[in-house]
Amino acid sequence: MKIKEIAIETIKTLPNDVTWEDIKDRFDFIAGVRKGLKELDDGHYIGHEDIKKELKESGIPHAAELGRYIL
Repeated sequence: MKIKEIAIETIKTLPNDVTWEDIKDRFDFIAGVRKGLKELDDGHYIGHEDIKKELKESGIPHAAELGRYIL
C-alpha cells in the first residue's frame, strides 16, 4: 500500500470529531511502527540475549530481572 493510501485509510477510521492533534498523533505512531519494521527487515536490532546481558551489566538495581519480561 502506498503512503497516501495508508494516510487516507487511517483518516477514514478516525471518529468524525477528530482533532488535528489526533490525526498527527496517529500518523506519528504509524510512521514510527513502519520505521521500526523496516529497521528489523534491514537487520538492525539487538537480540534478546544481548539485551538481557546489557541489563545485567548495567548496574541498575533489579535491571537483570527485567530480562524475563523481554519477548
